Amino acid sequence: MLVVGLTGSIGMGKTTAAAALRRLGLPVHDADAAVHRLMARGGAAVKKVAAAFPGVEKDGAIDRGLLGAKVLGDDAELKRLEAILHPLVRAEARAFLARQARRHLPLAVLDIPLLFETGGDALCDAVIVVSAPAAVQRARVLSRPGMTEAKMQAILAHQMPDAEKRRRANFVVQTGLTKGHSLRQLAAIVTLLRQEAQRRRPIAIRPTANRRGKHHA
Repeated sequence: MLVVGLTGSIGMGKTTAAAALRRLGLPVHDADAAVHRLMARGGAAVKKVAAAFPGVEKDGAIDRGLLGAKVLGDDAELKRLEAILHPLVRAEARAFLARQARRHLPLAVLDIPLLFETGGDALCDAVIVVSAPAAVQRARVLSRPGMTEAKMQAILAHQMPDAEKRRRANFVVQTGLTKGHSLRQLAAIVTLLRQEAQRRRPIAIRPTANRRGKHHA
């Protein structure tokens, strides 16, 4: 089974890409959804997060707004939160991959916003990065409810620059044009990955110096 990482900075279209991959028949593990489960009522992270950040628990769950106010823009606090969450999310991802392997599926996708930043690419045979021009990204992000310029900049400061993500990717999907254009790129990538999986020849995570193994759909 080939493990495919899907990532991209905020506002680049990763959620739409993940939905497209599901429609193309690929199982997708959503790291953001895993975080929501972990911090919901009864979630495995609730007690640990509540102990580390007093006042963020409400009705047995972590209030993400209260938590965000404590960690956004504070690198030390954010790292403390990540030290709690990342191992739990990684364990869920490994369990997901084990389930797909038992089903003898050729491909499985890990949808992880901070894939490179957290070392999640070590689990992957290939990585897809979604990208768009900076102006398109900014317009998308600032259109979100409650988003401000300051919040956006704080989030971007915590993420690897888009150019570096594209450099590390095996596949780059441009999402700045139409949705149909993006979907055609993803469909072509999935076709190639299925062919690779049939040959049981994993794609290298890191492109070589002459960029072999890297594709721009």
